Amino acid sequence: MKILFKLFLLLPLFTMAQNSVSGVVYEAEDIPIVGAEIYWENTNIGTITNEKGAFEIPYTKEYKNLIISFLGFKKTVIAVTNPNETIVQVLEPDNSLDEVVIVKEKDATQLSYKKVENVTVLSSKELLKAACCNLSESFETNPSIDLNFSDAVTGTKQIKLLGLTNPYILIAQENIPTIRGASQAYGLTFIPGTWLESIQITKGAGSVTNGFESIAGQINTELQKPLTSDKFFLNAYGAGLGRLELNTHANLKVSKKWTTGLYVHGNYRGVRIDNNNDDFLDTPLMHQINLMNRWQYTDAEKGWVSFLDVRYMSDEKQAGAVDFDPEEDKFGAEKWGSEINTKRFNASGKLGYVFKDEPYKSFGLQAAYSNHTQNSYYGLNIYNIAHQSVYASSLYNSIINNTKNKFKTGLTFTLDRYDELVNTTTYLRNENSIGTFFEYTYDNLDNFSVVAGIRGDVHNNLGAFLTPRLHVRYNPWEKAVLRASIGRGKRSANIFAENQQYFASSRNFQIYGNGGKIYGLNPEVAWNYGVSFLQGFKLFGRPGDVSVDFYSTLFDNQVVVDVDNNTHQVAFYDLAGTSFANSIQFDINYEPFKHLELRLSYKNYNTQTDYIKGRLTKPLLPEHRFFANVGYQTHFLNQKQGRWKFDATWNWIGEQRIPFTGDNPVQYQLNDVANAYNLVNLQVTRVFSKQFEVYVGGENIFSYKQEMPIVSANDPFGASFDSTIIYAPINGANYYAGLRYKL
Repeated sequence: MKILFKLFLLLPLFTMAQNSVSGVVYEAEDIPIVGAEIYWENTNIGTITNEKGAFEIPYTKEYKNLIISFLGFKKTVIAVTNPNETIVQVLEPDNSLDEVVIVKEKDATQLSYKKVENVTVLSSKELLKAACCNLSESFETNPSIDLNFSDAVTGTKQIKLLGLTNPYILIAQENIPTIRGASQAYGLTFIPGTWLESIQITKGAGSVTNGFESIAGQINTELQKPLTSDKFFLNAYGAGLGRLELNTHANLKVSKKWTTGLYVHGNYRGVRIDNNNDDFLDTPLMHQINLMNRWQYTDAEKGWVSFLDVRYMSDEKQAGAVDFDPEEDKFGAEKWGSEINTKRFNASGKLGYVFKDEPYKSFGLQAAYSNHTQNSYYGLNIYNIAHQSVYASSLYNSIINNTKNKFKTGLTFTLDRYDELVNTTTYLRNENSIGTFFEYTYDNLDNFSVVAGIRGDVHNNLGAFLTPRLHVRYNPWEKAVLRASIGRGKRSANIFAENQQYFASSRNFQIYGNGGKIYGLNPEVAWNYGVSFLQGFKLFGRPGDVSVDFYSTLFDNQVVVDVDNNTHQVAFYDLAGTSFANSIQFDINYEPFKHLELRLSYKNYNTQTDYIKGRLTKPLLPEHRFFANVGYQTHFLNQKQGRWKFDATWNWIGEQRIPFTGDNPVQYQLNDVANAYNLVNLQVTRVFSKQFEVYVGGENIFSYKQEMPIVSANDPFGASFDSTIIYAPINGANYYAGLRYKL
């Protein structure tokens, strides 16, 4: 309910102009302060500034003095005599406080010394450092998440956290699980980047309030809100590989308590590109239309806030041979082709209430419905899936005796109906669960806090089970935090939806059932353990921080996806032995001088599983990764001068194990290990004013490409055809340009 409480603080922002006072709060003329407290003296009427430093607060003639307060700055008192005049206030630093704390409040990537969980927050400022066309491309400047291509046909990017792929990460939209089931393969591309207000990445087990499915961590996306977003926003994007995108947002205050926003996203790629001359498209032809309408209701006086969202998306992709024509060549044996057509409808509602006289006490309700239909074929393989999902939850927040002791409790309900066609075989499955949870938080308001949670669920296929999770934070000294966590996760493996890339190969699917209720397999169960340490510092008078974390995921059972036992087969079976994923990450963030940010990272993965052939490391997962990001921006002196922003990201990707190809003819056999390589991305942004900016950039500017991304591309209907062994970019350098305009 912390999210709801923050939303409640924002409730006054959209009251009618004659009954409110608005303004902007800055640290300096060009640097807005996010989260500054704004309230009327001797009242409990208040709000906080949004990411642009803006605020709006209810006004009556009885209110005289407006208080502005923010950690690290002197409290400011403003006597309001003309409520129709916009307040622009630059706060004066409080030199008695440590500067590094102030820096953390305004960083594009925010780390906390007080949160119990190991959470990294990517703000909209961070998301603008790259083109960020959709959620899968939103992590390119952050080292916590790894990006990988799943196959050489669809070109879809997949993400990994702690060495584990999408299905082991709970991906939520404003705390409602959203990318799961049928949407696992392509769902990250269904969330436009411009719709995102922020992203929270949680390593480890996460909170029990969000369900039992997360194992490696949680990614929660906060969408733009009609209450705080720009009245109008336009983003146009074009890339050298033929990709065009257009995003428009429009927000309107309908009444004193209702605001609404219409968000439109469209992308198109109609250029046939084959730079590696294998007669296959390097990138699929595609077009997508994505529409969302958000309604927000706020009643500041009574403490209510509500969201209603309705969304529709249509996404169509065509891949395969360059000259493939679906009208003539579909299911033919001469030209290999693929079409993936997806339609998705979502509706969700959230209702929250904060007790006016007891702001630590609140409750919330949320419900969501989705209907996901995908019709697709890959050469001669057919895969269709229809997935209907219902999710509902309730949550109550309060304290025990005092605010040092807090608790959350509530109920959740899920219902999933799957209808899959795999070539000629139909798989029907219904899943439903009901559960309750209790989470206790102790915080001594100084250097120690603990969150202990447990939930119990009854699931028709997974049975009745408990999910315990524990998080501990300790600050041993100034600007230092030590965290530890442990938790259990359990989930159903949707083996076809999660591994669709293997349809784009000649491999046949083989399930070695074990009497389980999910394709004859048992549910996946794992424990995640983790420790992390964060230390702030100053070097040559400039702020920075260094962090190190270690996480280990140990599976009690895993549905093993085996492509090593037989080159012409992908096998699924329950784990018989050991499977684990260990991750070590070391980060340094430093600001050598004002407006220059430096981020360095190293990651080591040790991920091993007992396969039929014995214990092997996970294929196509580099053991070592190095990452560096440098961002610089000139000072924004005035509206006419504008500013420049420069961002560069370097990735060194270590060696990766290649799946077994020894059964293929010699010309189609690959090395056991892929060589290490470098990737460099650049972006330059010219900010002409606070309303208009233009950006240009390049991805993989040194044009590193994988040789022979498709095995047996010259014989796509032969026994050795495989487009899934992808360890490096398929395309060379990709240059793009775009513009952003807002009101």
